Amino acid sequence: MTSETATLKKSETASELIDAVNEGLAFEYAAVITYRTYASQVQGPHRRELREFFASEIPDELGHAQILADKVVALGGVPMTEPAAVKAAIEPAEMLANALKDEQATIERYVKLRHLAESNGEYGLAVDLDDLIADETRHRDEIQLILNHWE
Repeated sequence: MTSETATLKKSETASELIDAVNEGLAFEYAAVITYRTYASQVQGPHRRELREFFASEIPDELGHAQILADKVVALGGVPMTEPAAVKAAIEPAEMLANALKDEQATIERYVKLRHLAESNGEYGLAVDLDDLIADETRHRDEIQLILNHWE
């Protein structure tokens, strides 16, 4: 393999990693919007608790977005500015079900991204992703516990 071929291959994998990190960033932005919207819209007998719960998730998601945006720049890319699609919901159970699906998808996305980061020698990002996976797993578990005995 020539040095030009090796440089091109490294450039392609860096681009793939930047794209994958940016995808995670778009979903973190969507999570912020989702949780803020749900906190404002939630109604019914559990409004106070659910409003507080949804609002309490926002700082974590913003922190995740900061980590990912900073990493995109460190990798030589430009951070995504558009969120992924946000799922609208009116009923509290639907809000919780949407949030649960989103958390599960995020965990899967970050596990794949972690493997990609490690295979590209980005060990610091892999460790950061371990922390994000742990956070998202706690979010998933909390939502599941709320839904377990939902009326």
